[in-house]
Amino acid sequence: MKAIGFKTSLPISDADSFIEFETERPAPKGRDLLVKVAAVSVNPVDFKIRQNSAKGQVLDVPKVIGWDAVGIVEAVGDEVSLFKAGDEVYYAGDLNRAGSNAEYQLVDERIVGKKPKKLSIEEAAAMPLTALTAWEILFDRIRINEKDKGKTILIIGGAGGVGSIAIQMAKKVAGLVVIATASRPETEEWCREQGADYVFNHKDLVNEMHEAGFQSVDFILDFVDLNQYWDIITELIKPQGHIASITGSATPVALDKLKSKSVSFSWELMYTRSIFQTEDMIEQHHILNEVARLLDDGVLKNTLKTTLSGLSAENFKKAHQQLENNTTIGKVVIKF
Repeated sequence: MKAIGFKTSLPISDADSFIEFETERPAPKGRDLLVKVAAVSVNPVDFKIRQNSAKGQVLDVPKVIGWDAVGIVEAVGDEVSLFKAGDEVYYAGDLNRAGSNAEYQLVDERIVGKKPKKLSIEEAAAMPLTALTAWEILFDRIRINEKDKGKTILIIGGAGGVGSIAIQMAKKVAGLVVIATASRPETEEWCREQGADYVFNHKDLVNEMHEAGFQSVDFILDFVDLNQYWDIITELIKPQGHIASITGSATPVALDKLKSKSVSFSWELMYTRSIFQTEDMIEQHHILNEVARLLDDGVLKNTLKTTLSGLSAENFKKAHQQLENNTTIGKVVIKF
């Protein structure tokens, strides 16, 4: 089968930052599905792993990344019970395994959902990773429920992949008052299209929120840079509120700033369930099926913005370049 990968971590401008190669098609065992991949989307995790996973070394076998895919089940392992050959599926995969930037991929059925029926292949490919991340951060980490309807949430980084679907879920599923940040006219418009009630510029966030009558908010999601916004976040969060972040931190986070307000803090990593094979790993199957239902019912809408055609090193270079420039709105998809 054809695959796209890399043997060393190089700048995306380098000719060998991605290479095309042939490799053996894998065979499914146990709970694995063999999926013939039809389209993938590209996420910041892709370029971060490309930049760092093979620094200062040359791998014997090219590393295949990619953690968003739509395809058709080609074959199943002997323990599979949720899917059969011919099923259309979508999923975000597992960091510990070969990624989706190839003609075929193995993936555990417990982290796979049925593709939304009303979405095109490329529209569906835009959704799994970001939808899982947004759903988990809202409903598994913060544990927002019926009693929270009408409360306020601030989403820092509303126009990105996760922010775009998190706005929709917070507004249309959780029933929250949604405040998003954006710094350009086109990103502000995009956030409003996703359902944000208010959009403020992150460069003057505190003042703009205060001028609009918001002294504090119940929940804050960080999708940009926790260290950069930590002082602002801790100022704006309500007493007994909840902060959650997907961005990580290279330095210790000053959690003592939350003590006087009794504020809760959570990390979210969408891969936790698959990395650690948690007891509730199958929850991602259920989440993806619920998201598919919400997409088919029109409650949620896809966040596809850009489509490239063809399984080629050149297309992955283009997609990574766009993400690394940090100006991406919505999702970038490569259709095979």
